[in-house]
Amino acid sequence: MTTKTLAPPTGTVEPPARTWPWLLFVGIGALVVSLASSLLIPVLATLPAELDTSADTVQWLLTSTLLVSAVAVPLFGRLGDMFGTRRMLLVALGTLVVGSLVTATSTNVAVLIAGRAIQGLSSAAVPLGIGLLSALLPRERAGGAIALISAMLGVGGALGLPFAGIIAEHFDFHALFWITGAAAVVAFVGILVVVPESPVRTGGRVDLVGGGLLAATLVSLLLPLAEGSDWGWGSARTIGLLALAVVLLGVFGWSQTRIAQPLVDLATLRRGPMVLTNVATLFFGFALFASLIGTASYVQAPESSGYGFGSSIIVGGLAMLPGGLCMLVFAPISARLIARRGPSRVLALGGVIVALGWVARIVFTGSLTQVILGATVVGIGTSIGYAAMPSLINRFTPRGEIAAANGLNMLIRSVGSSLASAIGGSLLAAITISVGAYAVPSLTAYRILFVICAVAALLAATAALFIPDGTDED
Repeated sequence: MTTKTLAPPTGTVEPPARTWPWLLFVGIGALVVSLASSLLIPVLATLPAELDTSADTVQWLLTSTLLVSAVAVPLFGRLGDMFGTRRMLLVALGTLVVGSLVTATSTNVAVLIAGRAIQGLSSAAVPLGIGLLSALLPRERAGGAIALISAMLGVGGALGLPFAGIIAEHFDFHALFWITGAAAVVAFVGILVVVPESPVRTGGRVDLVGGGLLAATLVSLLLPLAEGSDWGWGSARTIGLLALAVVLLGVFGWSQTRIAQPLVDLATLRRGPMVLTNVATLFFGFALFASLIGTASYVQAPESSGYGFGSSIIVGGLAMLPGGLCMLVFAPISARLIARRGPSRVLALGGVIVALGWVARIVFTGSLTQVILGATVVGIGTSIGYAAMPSLINRFTPRGEIAAANGLNMLIRSVGSSLASAIGGSLLAAITISVGAYAVPSLTAYRILFVICAVAALLAATAALFIPDGTDED
């Protein structure tokens, strides 16, 4: 089943000769949204004392954003297809402005958590930006633009850690939120003034039942993944929520086949190419997030651990910087590769490069330079893979559902990242060595995590090889 579009699939907006302002402001929006998700990580350990609360409560500054983001991304994508992708992109960026103002002006932890939850709504800006540029630009010009916007997910995470560390060392942590709010205002105004609306509409009504079921499913899945290390992976609360997520997912799938205008078009989602693309996406999301948790903490470990370098938080973040910059450089290169070789082969190439980066992390541990080079190779492979994913999603999705399909794809990346956080965090906490009075993860624990990431990347590459590089299917 495909949804008939109510507007012509192409051409009602004639692209001007210079469309770089479109890409500039959509790109700024995608970058600041990605930055906002990772900015608090370097300062998280200092916040319990500053806010006079517990570490478990402070963790909700991340968890609240994750849960709201998971619900908002597919829902905003569907609303964008129905009522205008640009309109919903502006709504998403507006929530980042509001959430940033709330968090920048309060020291009450409950208010801060609420502000971070509002910021979580803005995560939908990345797939909405991809959908908007896909609708506005002809294919020969859209590839590079989409690749760059998609790469911003990785770039923001890689740049956010050193940026936040530097800002937090010289200013109060509230400065981080003032910066994201100001950048979001720039993106909002720029898109409002220079970027036109997508000509594609599906119309219809919002599937409130499906939206509620999807929200309940995602909360039941992601909450135990985020909190399982504190609750205990064998606790009744963790197992019960995961079991509930499975049941709710079944009910959600059943409901989508019974509704005339469902939130998720399962007929499209069940196509072989879409399934394989989303499977590869899950593994890429796992490998990238593991690079964040397996690099900064690795180089900050004391030298007496046998592998660490006793680096500061800022140096730990800067170790991710070359990888983030390479993501920007390789985004347009990836677009040219996709045009010549097809997105499935490029996605497979990205998976192989990511795996090689993890192998380098396993083998070469003698110097900080070796660690940074390995992390950079992972970043390059991730950039190549992330550029190919929206190309595949757009190729096998009806034009009237592109924003929703990219939103679901980004959701699956987030699930992969959550799995990496849960598995990686538990692994590093379980296999430790004693350094003075403290226990730190052992080199073996990191190497096991890196092996898992390398295997995940190779599985993503294998799945990609079975995706056909055919023409658009409508």
